[in-house]
This record gives sequence, C-alpha cells and structure tokens, in this order.
Amino acid sequence: MEITHINEQGRGHFAAKENEEEAGSIHYTLAGNNMIISHTEVADAWEGKGVGKELVAAAVAFARTAGWQIIPLCTFAKAVLSRNTQWQDVVAPAHR
Repeated sequence: MEITHINEQGRGHFAAKENEEEAGSIHYTLAGNNMIISHTEVADAWEGKGVGKELVAAAVAFARTAGWQIIPLCTFAKAVLSRNTQWQDVVAPAHR
C-alpha cells in the first residue's frame, strides 16, 4: 500500500493506492496550528483491511512533525484516534 500526500494551500489529503487502484483517502484543512480532519473514505473493496487506520496514521505522523494538533470532525478518524493512546499527544485536548 502506497500512501501519498497532496498538500495544497491550507488544505490537503492523503491517498492510499495499491497497484494504481485507489483504496481510500483522508482530507483535512488547516486553521492556525490545527489540522482539521473532515472526511475519510475507503473504497468498498478495501473496507475492513486497515486502509482507514493507515490513512489516519499518515495524518498523525504529518501533524506530529509539523507540530500541529488534530481536530477530528470525521467520526471514523475520531474513533480511530480515541482507540490509539500513542496518538493522543497530537489530538487537540477538547477532542480527546
């Protein structure tokens, strides 16, 4: 699984692909030092195979490196973040 980061001015997304087939994506916008995760999508053929968690992990790694806090508006991302205590340092306190 290859995950690429597309970073545009003030927003971006991570895309997961396997053999040129898009498996999923996670989208965010930036507000100050906050990465606001708005949507995670996984293709039907890839559901239940950990793609969504890999995308959240990529967002966490990027936010951690940049020194940002994550605000998970996406219910999937919020659930994954809440189950992984090692990622709580990058989740904005009001969203833990």
